[in-house]
Amino acid sequence: MEYMDRADVAHRDLKLENLLVDENLNLKVADFGFAKNSNVSKLKSYKGTHTYMAPEIRDAKVYDGKKVDIFSAGVILFILTQGIFPFQAAKKDDHYYKMIIKGDKHSYFKATGGE
Repeated sequence: MEYMDRADVAHRDLKLENLLVDENLNLKVADFGFAKNSNVSKLKSYKGTHTYMAPEIRDAKVYDGKKVDIFSAGVILFILTQGIFPFQAAKKDDHYYKMIIKGDKHSYFKATGGE
């Protein structure tokens, strides 16, 4: 992601399926089909996988491609550490997403069985 940031590239579809590991355990990002390398701080097209997608994309707002990649990376890290998706979709009517937004970590982890 640091390399993509320096190259001014927004991937817009970061997810576990698009991460590869080589024989030296180097992480490689794959599938740049939704990537953008110009005007990445003012994007508006609906791109990505809904379970990893930042709310500003879903809400059809202008968004910063680099920031939505960071959001997706957070979802990936959550899955890697907890073994489950943090929510079905980052939207206001998603039960688990609402708990996260409210900062109710105790109820969230009690409901999801995580720690």
